[in-house]
Amino acid sequence: MQKVTNLVLVAFHAMMATFTASSIQSAFEAIAMDLNVSLTRASYLTSLQIAILGGAPLFWRPLSNRYGRRPIFLISLICSLIGNIGCANSHSYATMALCRAITAFFISPASAIGSAVVAETFFKNQRGKYMGIWTLMVTVGVPIAPFIFGFVALRVSYRWIYYILAIVSAASLHFSILDLTTDKANQQINGVQFVLYFILGPESRYIRKGVEHTGSPYKQEFFKFTRIDPTPLSWFDFVQPLTFFRYACILVPAVAYAMIFLMGSVLISVEIPQLFGRKFGFNTQQLGLQYIGLIVGNIIGEQIGGFSSDRWMSWRRKRVGPAAVQPEFRLWLSYLGHVCTIVGTVVFLCQIQTAEPMHWNVTPIIGAAIASAGVQIVTTVMVTYAVDCYREEAASVGVFITFVRQIWGFIGPFW
Repeated sequence: MQKVTNLVLVAFHAMMATFTASSIQSAFEAIAMDLNVSLTRASYLTSLQIAILGGAPLFWRPLSNRYGRRPIFLISLICSLIGNIGCANSHSYATMALCRAITAFFISPASAIGSAVVAETFFKNQRGKYMGIWTLMVTVGVPIAPFIFGFVALRVSYRWIYYILAIVSAASLHFSILDLTTDKANQQINGVQFVLYFILGPESRYIRKGVEHTGSPYKQEFFKFTRIDPTPLSWFDFVQPLTFFRYACILVPAVAYAMIFLMGSVLISVEIPQLFGRKFGFNTQQLGLQYIGLIVGNIIGEQIGGFSSDRWMSWRRKRVGPAAVQPEFRLWLSYLGHVCTIVGTVVFLCQIQTAEPMHWNVTPIIGAAIASAGVQIVTTVMVTYAVDCYREEAASVGVFITFVRQIWGFIGPFW
């Protein structure tokens, strides 16, 4: 139960990274008018965060290896909510971009290091299922944010998106029972999620050799903030994950996953507010509702990428024996994900092209749902396979894959 609780906290934290990046997608037009910039330039506020979410984990990984995952996650929560409050009070494009960059830098650790937490906490035969929970939260954060905040931008103000992000990161379990109409409420609840993580989220980093462990396990997991790994910290530690470019079993899945994520997730989620708004005259709330298809697709895809992939590997172990099972056998399921993403993206783009202006139909969203299912299958299968290949380097693998995915996701919207 404690392991699952910790996973839920880390997965929710990871979701907040992509959730924060995509939160303003339904409000691009409102932001463009308020800051006196073009709609395309307003969309760069999302692209900026996508890039930083890819690069920032290179900084956090070596620190989390030396001092533990938990202190980094706690720092991440506090500093990211401060960044969101800064965004809410920014009245120029440059200032808002800077605050968005600060928020992305501090919210990024769990979206990359989460793979290490799963590998350190759960057994190999459970890895697909529980890695899938983490990857699902990372992926589903993209469509959930604009779906929710489309209502906020229409009925209150897009600036309340940033306030609510600060509130959610600070008080996810108390959101519905607090008064959100005053700054005093913000101040009262900014530390609640921090406290929840402090109480319920144990440290998963553990060095077995060459380190003396003193005190009870409970004290080591919750109240010990000293250095865990005595290995000296060097500049190479901050770029070490990039050395995985040399290994085909990491590079190929990372590149394949990055392209699928770009076309099936980033492209669709960024184009919905720009295409649907102009073609159908949708307001922010109506735009947000279009993301339901992506959410449903992600959830359906995870049933194949996570739970079913573990059953797939278990079936193989029974047939040939545990020693003969290769991690590559899991990759067979990824082909279904690739096909679904290609088909879904084609359906989405072709159907929105042929749709009559001001006459909405659901077929583009069905295509988006199919693509999202494919993205989630590929996400879980590829990440789990890469971690299985280098279990001891799970944190570096997660950082490398996140780096490739996010940088390609940043470049993609420009072309």
